[in-house]
Amino acid sequence: MPPIKTQLTTRLNLTSPIISAPMAGVATPELAAAVTGGGGLGSIGAGYASTQVLKEQIQKIRSSLNIPAGETVPIVVGFLGWILDRTELSDDPRLIAVLDERPAAVWFAFGVNLEKYIDQVHAYNSKTGRNTFIFVIVNSVDDARRAALHRVDAVVVQGTEAGGHGGADAPPLFVLLAAVLREFETTPGNKPLVIPAGGISTGAQIAALLAMGAAGVVLGTRFLFTTECGYPAAKKQALIDADLNATVRAMAFDEVNGTMGWPPNCDGRAIANGIIDDYKAGLSVEDRMAKFAKSAQDGDNSRLVVWAGVGVGLTDRINGAADVLRELHEETVEYLKRATRLLA
Repeated sequence: MPPIKTQLTTRLNLTSPIISAPMAGVATPELAAAVTGGGGLGSIGAGYASTQVLKEQIQKIRSSLNIPAGETVPIVVGFLGWILDRTELSDDPRLIAVLDERPAAVWFAFGVNLEKYIDQVHAYNSKTGRNTFIFVIVNSVDDARRAALHRVDAVVVQGTEAGGHGGADAPPLFVLLAAVLREFETTPGNKPLVIPAGGISTGAQIAALLAMGAAGVVLGTRFLFTTECGYPAAKKQALIDADLNATVRAMAFDEVNGTMGWPPNCDGRAIANGIIDDYKAGLSVEDRMAKFAKSAQDGDNSRLVVWAGVGVGLTDRINGAADVLRELHEETVEYLKRATRLLA
């Protein structure tokens, strides 16, 4: 497929500016390897995984891509700041151990002090002579400004349309992207690459975002519709059945799922179902958790937690990740060509 040249693809030696999101528990090593092997940038999410599990996942990707020991593995490993706050003080700290496996990039999101982890990566790079690329999620212009001051390589500008967790007050993607781009254009100092995320499911959208000035794009929900995605069959069916109005932002999903601990002003977008019905009915957290557990025990799929963004309704089939990447890339190329014809 013809390469798309941006600052991101140049710096990370990619054919495509498409990044698969580091969705914890869902972005499997197989998915990461397929995306990277296809010319994009694959990822895994650290989530709650132990150091040993993360090391094994990176080694599995290294083997799948036939990358010799000692060379960089072209993937992103995503970390949640609020979980790092716990693990890095435990007897199983993960950040440095993961960096020792030589991923091309790390990604930090959702913490009250992500700067201390960014500084750790800078110190590690200085000590080892490596150049680990640093992504940080931002949900506002202020977030982007702070990330730039700490010399990150790229800010992932996440709009409210994104599936999974994000800023409860984040603006729509195209508005936030325009605001961050303008901030970096008019402010001196470090200018990280700007990578949009949230509701992106088609090559037409990717072309539009690149034309605005994005250096790449992050897609999560679109890569849930793949054979390599870690979702079980029932959750993939829920994705296929979803329409454009299927998702909602709420902490109700985390409350019943036992995944609380997120920073203030952070919530999650998932497919609305019985979990939201119970919440709207005014049931207590305890009653909602009991219904959630009973549904799981009975094999009742009406209360599944299916994280997904607003773009879920634009896809209705499951394919291999490499095929998805190629289709998106080729469609992006076609729409970029169409845009140039407007000036003819």
